[in-house]
Formats: sequence, structure tokens, C-alpha cells
Amino acid sequence: MRLFTPSLLFLLLNLFPVISQAATGLEAVTVSPGEGGEQTYTLSIQILLFMTALSMLPGALLMMTSFARIIIVLAILRQALGTQNTPSNQLLVGLALFLTIFIMMPVLNQVYDTALKPYLEEKITSVQALEAAQLPVREFMLGQTRETDLNLFARIGDFGEVESPDKVPFSMLLPAFATSELKTGFQIGFLLFIPFLVIDLVVASVLMSMGMMMLSPLIISLPFKIMLFVLVDGWALVFGTLAASFRL
Repeated sequence: MRLFTPSLLFLLLNLFPVISQAATGLEAVTVSPGEGGEQTYTLSIQILLFMTALSMLPGALLMMTSFARIIIVLAILRQALGTQNTPSNQLLVGLALFLTIFIMMPVLNQVYDTALKPYLEEKITSVQALEAAQLPVREFMLGQTRETDLNLFARIGDFGEVESPDKVPFSMLLPAFATSELKTGFQIGFLLFIPFLVIDLVVASVLMSMGMMMLSPLIISLPFKIMLFVLVDGWALVFGTLAASFRL
């Protein structure tokens, strides 16, 4: 400890001039005006803003894409099958993620063509790229949002009457879209749950009629539910239904 303290003090004294030089000036905060009167930030500030935006990426993935509906349906399907943790949570999230990429690919292509590619080629500024990237995402979200949900949040937020879908504020569109996705996900999950519920009821009735009340119906119905799901090619039907449920 006695040897460590002088060494640490020596290191700090040697690094203090470097830290002082780096702290003075704050060149990264400079802003240069553009030709049209807009403001362009330095590269360091742009990187800082980009890294901050990356921390919000999980929330954007959950609330602005098809991920929420897909993961809800897959979770309800696993519950209906009664397979406990099979497929596992990691596998369900992976399936939902890649199916989300497949469904959102047309939107991502539009974002790349209209916003990211021109920005990388330095044809537009970062602000213009952000505005261009919002248009395909807004169009997708508006196409999946119920009008009743939009009216609900317009009334709650006191936004007044919206003239057209293009005039819908993003702060109102985001919760309305999330509410619509939750409703649609639970509706699809309910329809998937019914056939497996019928199998459970039939098996439970047969066991009770045979006097086998000590035997759990879930143990007997599980093979029948798995067999039914495999025979009808259930995974293909579920994924096809989920992809077709989005009006692209």
C-alpha cells in the first residue's frame, strides 16, 4: 500500500498536463453554419449522438416494429402447447427477431435508399437524413394502427382533431401503435389457443369418466397437442399468419 500510493501520485502528476490540454478548448462543441442556414455539428458530437441513439435501439425495436406482436403470439403458443420452457426464451426471441427483420425489410430498404445512402454519400445532412428516415417508419406504423386507438390518445393528450394521417404527431402515434400491436397479438394468440384448449377439455373429460382423477390431464394431452401441431405444419402456419397479418 505504501508503494502503491507514491506510484499512483506520480502517475496522476504526469497525466495532469495531458488531461488539462484535452479539457481546454472543447473543440467538439463547435457548430458550423450550412449553405441553407442549417447548422452542422462536428464529427465528435455526431458520434456522441449516434452512441446515445444506440442505447435507445432496444426500445425502438420493441415499440416501433413488428417484434411485439410476434413475441406475444409465440409466448401464447408455447403456453397453449403446455411445453413449459420449450422452446426456450432465447429461441423465441431469436425467432421473433429474425421474423421481424423479414417483415420490416421493405421499410428498412426504403430507409436505406432515402436516408442512409444519401447521408453516407454526403448528399444530405444528418437532420435531413433523420427526417427522411421517419417517413417509411411512420407509414408502416400508421398502416398497423387502429383508428380507434389514434382517437383514444388524441383525446387523452388533448391533440384535437387531426386533419390527415400525415399530420399525426409521433408522440401520439407511438403509444397508439403499441396498443394496436398488443390487441392484435392477443387476438391471434386467442385463436391459436382454442384448438389446444379443446384437446385439454376432451382429455380431462375422458379421464374423469374413467375415474382417473389423480392423473393430470396435461400429461396425457401434451403428446396429442404436439402431434396435432406437427401434422398441420403448425410453425409454417403461425409464421405465415404473422407475416400476412401486417398490411405491407
